[in-house]
Amino acid sequence: MILTIRCVCHNCVMDILLQRNAKGRLFVISGPSGVGKDTLIDRLISQTDGIMRSVSATTRSPRMNEVNGRDYHFVTHAAFARDIASNRFLEYEKYGENYYGTPVEPVQANIEQGSDVILKIEVKGALNVRRLMPEARLIFIAPPSLTELERRLRLRDTDSAAAVTNRMEIAKAELKQAMQYDYVVINDVLDQALAQLACVISAERVRIK
Repeated sequence: MILTIRCVCHNCVMDILLQRNAKGRLFVISGPSGVGKDTLIDRLISQTDGIMRSVSATTRSPRMNEVNGRDYHFVTHAAFARDIASNRFLEYEKYGENYYGTPVEPVQANIEQGSDVILKIEVKGALNVRRLMPEARLIFIAPPSLTELERRLRLRDTDSAAAVTNRMEIAKAELKQAMQYDYVVINDVLDQALAQLACVISAERVRIK
């Protein structure tokens, strides 16, 4: 889009042409398990034009209500290994017995077509993306407290007590990395956190590079 600004000064006319970057932007969202990332992302996308969610691949089994191709691409370990060998991931990592990764081709294609793309990935993967794509904006979703995070994990009742304890240890390590991100949004009151996240997207869309 070309915007022409005409400034009349004495008898001179100056045309200032501002070329809007036709490409989309890459946003990377991370945060501890149970902090509410999926809820925030789903609501943000439902009320914001021109933004879409990248669907990661994983070798883990689907959880209740998860849909293949919407929540994740659920693949076998063998298929994931073939994609690693073919350099088809922007980033990937192994957690426990399972792999998670971001297919690079759809991310690049959507950005080239002008769509903003959101990646929901773990901290280590997010920092890898930053090294490969410095223009990406990293957003960390934090809980109001570790006590509240543990309460949410136990309330959703998808993990054993031992798994919750393990997730809490991972969360403590992730929180130490939050300052390496561009933005931190604390998800205490959902509507307030959503408003802050929407403001970040809006601000980046009018950033002058």
